[in-house]
Amino acid sequence: MSLINEYRATEEAIKELQARLKNLSQDDKLKTELEFEGKLRTLMGEYSKSLRDIIALLDPESKVKAPRGGAVKTTGTKRARKVKQYKNPHNGEVIETKGGNHKTLKEWKAKWGGDVVEGWATLLG
Repeated sequence: MSLINEYRATEEAIKELQARLKNLSQDDKLKTELEFEGKLRTLMGEYSKSLRDIIALLDPESKVKAPRGGAVKTTGTKRARKVKQYKNPHNGEVIETKGGNHKTLKEWKAKWGGDVVEGWATLLG
C-alpha cells in the first residue's frame, strides 16, 4: 500500500471512530455505567480496597489471587531477531533474513556448510 493510500485509510478510520465515540458518549447506558464506576472507585478509596479485594469479597472462588509478599513474576516477551545479510562470494547473490528458515540460505548451508555460510553474514540494525 502506498503511503498516501495508508494516510487516507487512516483518516477514514479516524472519522469512523470519532463518529462511534460520539454515538457512545450519547448513550444513556454508558452514562449509567460510568456513573457506577465512579461511585464504586470512590467507595473503594474510602475503604482502602482494591479491585482484587472486591472480587474476592463478591466471588471467593474466583481464579484471581492477590500476590502475597514477593514480586509478581511477569512473562517476558520474545526478543526481536536481528536482520542478517548474507552475500554469497561465489555468485554475488545477497539475501536478508531474520531467521535460518530461508530457502536459499538452507541451500547454501547444505552446499557449503553452515559455518562457512555464517561467515558471509553481516548483521544489520
